[in-house]
Parts: sequence; C-alpha cells; structure tokens
Amino acid sequence: MNPTPLTGAVQRDSALTNPRAVSPSERRYLQLLKEVIIDVDNAHRFQLTPYPPDRSYWLKRTAINSLINTLSKKGLTITGVNARGATDREIGLGWPINGYSMIGMKRLNNIQYCLEQVFADGIPGDFIETGVWRGGACIFARAICEVYNENRNIWVADSFEGLPKPNVELYPEDKGDDLYSIEQLRVSLEQVQENFKRFDLLDDKVHFLKGWFKDTLPSAPIEKLAVVRLDGDMYESTMDALKSLYPKLSTGGFLIVDDYGVIPACRKAVHDYRDEHGITDEIIDIDGSGHFWRKSGN
Repeated sequence: MNPTPLTGAVQRDSALTNPRAVSPSERRYLQLLKEVIIDVDNAHRFQLTPYPPDRSYWLKRTAINSLINTLSKKGLTITGVNARGATDREIGLGWPINGYSMIGMKRLNNIQYCLEQVFADGIPGDFIETGVWRGGACIFARAICEVYNENRNIWVADSFEGLPKPNVELYPEDKGDDLYSIEQLRVSLEQVQENFKRFDLLDDKVHFLKGWFKDTLPSAPIEKLAVVRLDGDMYESTMDALKSLYPKLSTGGFLIVDDYGVIPACRKAVHDYRDEHGITDEIIDIDGSGHFWRKSGN
C-alpha cells in the first residue's frame, strides 16, 4: 500500500482527482448534490445568525441573540440579501436557509477528495463526522460511497440537541463559549434522518451516535476509520473525538478539522493532542477554516 502523497494543487486546494472511473452522469450527480447541500441557488440570501462574543457590546448582542433564538424556536428566521453570497458559500461563510450543510463547496470538495483517495489507495475503514448539524456532509459521504460501490459505514455523531455548556474546570480553553445557547444549532435526530431519506440515502450503512461525544465515542462499535471529520467547534468536543477516533484511523487515512482555522480552542485541542502523541504530519489548509492531514505510518 503506497498512499498518494499530498502535493501541489491537491495539497492546497484539495483538487478533485478521478482515481477510479466513474461515468460523466455520476460525476454530474455528485456535483449537483454538493450544490443542493449548500443551497447554491439561494446563495444570495442569508439568515441572520447569533452574534459571537467579539462582534458587539454585551447588551446589543444579548438582545439580538435572544430575538434570533426566540424566532428560531417558532421556525422563523430573519433573512436578507448578500451580494457576496456566491463567494461566501464557496468557503462556508453564512448559514444556508434551505441547505443541509454550512461548510461550503471547498470543504465538500475536500470530503470527496479524501474519500476518493482512500478508495484508490485501498485504505480500510469507515467515514465519521462528529457534529453534523443537518447532516449534509454525511449525506454527501454516503452518496460518494454509493457511486463508487464502496461498502463502508457512515457514522453520524451528534448530540442532536446542540452543543454542550463549557466545562471550564476541566477545559478552561472553552471559557466564554456560548454556542450551546444557539437555537439554530439544535437539529433533531429525526430531522437528520428525514434529510437522508430525501436523497434516498438512509440505509443500513448509516449509523447514528446520539449523545455527547465523551459518552458515545469511546464505546462506539467502530473497528476502523478511513476518514474522520471533526466539527465539534469546542476544545472539549474536539479532544473527546480525537482521543476516541484517531487510534482507529488507518494509516493513509485522513483527519479533517472543520473549525481549525477560526476557533482558537479547537486549534489548541488539535495541537495538544498532536504534541502528546508525536504527530508531525503536515496540516493543510482547505479554505481558511477547515484543515486536514493524512495519517502517516510514523
């Protein structure tokens, strides 16, 4: 087994390869699916999302976020027009109103690249995402496996109740994080399952792990992984996933971290784990936010 090295455009842009022949119609299907998942047709529209701690003073931020959460509980959103929508959607800026993932086109391309490479190189193992929102990334991963006739499981790990409150005694890096309060991040298990059904991709290869990562991942019945995608945002969630999943990642497999470039606590968890375990594989930028590396045999 000689995994393809990460070089040139593939290294920096996660450019798509075609390691195994697929038909033009199958390739078009995957491209169309990506566009639907991130709601390209409505890229010019945006939904107002809660203000992060550094965006405004406390009173204004509290009032706006309270309004957003109250409306979200009623199934309502505040929308507007974004002239940069198409460009923003490419790199995962802004949350789509009708889409199934907020990660953008480049990070979806990265999932496709990683899966196509492990198929081509014969790297054993399944796909898992920790933190799935509406399920779009996992839906896309299942579609790729279907197109390539790859008999791999898709593990969909989430609380399906939003993010946990920070445990600052154990993880001081998460102090001040209030993602747990954002109503728009609470997507039920039933809704995610329904989203899989809409694409006719809910079958016995899709497995849901409901609960906090510290409770579900250590005992999850996963033997080997080929692609691990972390989207837990927080230090605690990222570290819990790394501890349980990285030992199961096959040599030549890929580790993707969605928020490495934009959330310092997430990035610190990655480096703390890498330093502890002597991991020196190059971390590669996808779009400024998402980063990934390929696990070597060292």
